[in-house]
Amino acid sequence: MKLVVGLGNPGLQYANTRHNCGFIVLDKFAKKNNVEFKLNAKLKGEVGQVVINGEKAILLKPMTYMNLSGESVILVKNFYKIDIDDILIISDDLDSRLGRLRLRAKGSAGGHNGHKNIAQHLGTEDYKRIKIGIDRDPNISVVDWVLKKFSEDDMAIINQSSDLAVDAIEDFISGIDFMKIASKYSTK
Repeated sequence: MKLVVGLGNPGLQYANTRHNCGFIVLDKFAKKNNVEFKLNAKLKGEVGQVVINGEKAILLKPMTYMNLSGESVILVKNFYKIDIDDILIISDDLDSRLGRLRLRAKGSAGGHNGHKNIAQHLGTEDYKRIKIGIDRDPNISVVDWVLKKFSEDDMAIINQSSDLAVDAIEDFISGIDFMKIASKYSTK
């Protein structure tokens, strides 16, 4: 069984903000695969299930707010007895150009508080990730930038990237080697 986690902040005020790329991708994946999310208070998140090519996966949108994402991730991991190798986290990436996809088998948090909290709860940074570039504006504080809504033009770019990310998730759930997935979907 796999666990696919989309990171973001709950609430309409955060919809389509840069920090919610994980939610955007997971919602698109769920819509394509007719998955419904249900709030599970014990697991501190919205949870759905899907089967792709005979492989089952749990989909998770933590409802803890970004900085505490690890609380929900560890609860779901432990409840479903999911191995670290079978976890994929989708998030925004402040240090990549808008829409760039970076797939990594492991890595540091790189200043991303959601990843910091997940690594703290999992006890390792060795989990797979899809990071979607949100660019950076040197004239706007990081906090204000990541909570800023995408413009219509920027959202069009994010929609194209999220289509690729959805395909990468399907390959991950199907059991395709992650390094092959990373080389196929990572963009320059």
